[in-house]
Amino acid sequence: MRKVDLCLSSEGTEVILATSSDEKHPPENIIDGNPETFWTTTGMFPQEFIICFHKHVRIERLVIQSYFVRTLRIEKSTSKEPVDFEQWVERDLVHTEGQLQNEEIVARDGHATYLRFIIVSAFDHFASVHSVSAEGIAVSNLS
Repeated sequence: MRKVDLCLSSEGTEVILATSSDEKHPPENIIDGNPETFWTTTGMFPQEFIICFHKHVRIERLVIQSYFVRTLRIEKSTSKEPVDFEQWVERDLVHTEGQLQNEEIVARDGHATYLRFIIVSAFDHFASVHSVSAEGIAVSNLS
């Protein structure tokens, strides 16, 4: 089994929910593989988005590229539907003036079918997520 970036739309992954949307910066930009695109929040926090893999995956390493995110919580679910999320990781990110935050998480117990990313707070009124990359393998299809 080969390790791939499980979070790419070209792998069949989808963003199935986002709490805010700007037509110029839609949530699909998070998983399009293009470093020039991003999703932006529209103020007020918390904000969240859910990524659906459409299969059971084992994530070994997660990298989130963002801007102005202060506190990020990641929850995961192994259900067939986006329910029964459990908290997986919570991080306070460092503000990096003029450059992207590049947060790497070495995953423990990284089995999931869905990931929910919650931007609990930010360093500004708006925040952006440029990409989520999950290195790992597909374990099985949903049945």
